[in-house]
Amino acid sequence: MKGHDKCIFLQEILNRMTDEQAKTVANFETKVRQLMSLCDSLKQENANLNALLAGQKALNESLTENNEELKNKYDNLKMAKIISVRQNDFNEAKKRLSNLVREVDKCIALLNE
Repeated sequence: MKGHDKCIFLQEILNRMTDEQAKTVANFETKVRQLMSLCDSLKQENANLNALLAGQKALNESLTENNEELKNKYDNLKMAKIISVRQNDFNEAKKRLSNLVREVDKCIALLNE
């Protein structure tokens, strides 16, 4: 059937319908239009949610990278602190050793008198 023939066929069917059938068809048509409208709005909502999800994924990746960078900086800071403490311990040990050497020198000087 061609498009024009289909329209004529549908028109003939509509002409033969009773009022009750016409109301049923009109009600059905209304429901179908509502369903199509709901489908369109759900498609739009889905597109918005997908865009939001993409943005959140990008933010998550950025925050993950930032977190890794901060972890590395923290680890470096801990290592620097450990080295600093060891350097201070070394300096303290060096001072104590110098004091001991002076005391030994004093003792030797006293023994030589």
